[in-house]
Amino acid sequence: MANTKSAIKRIRRISRQTLVNKSRKSKFKNSIKKMNLLIDNNKKKEALEFLPSLNSALMKVAKTGIIKKQNASRNISRITKKINAL
Repeated sequence: MANTKSAIKRIRRISRQTLVNKSRKSKFKNSIKKMNLLIDNNKKKEALEFLPSLNSALMKVAKTGIIKKQNASRNISRITKKINAL
């Protein structure tokens, strides 16, 4: 248990920030799942339309530090390759 006043405040802040990070990570994972579903169903047109919003979502999550920038770039690269292979 935290002893100092500042440590107690940090615990409160961390718990609030954890909720924010979880929701952001959930949105990012759901968007990747949606894209993979489009790719699996061979819906190239819809996948190409969804790609910019997925790219934006991944970079927002990377910017805030929830995932690393290289991780976001790698995901975008792999998804783009899958779309081009359709």
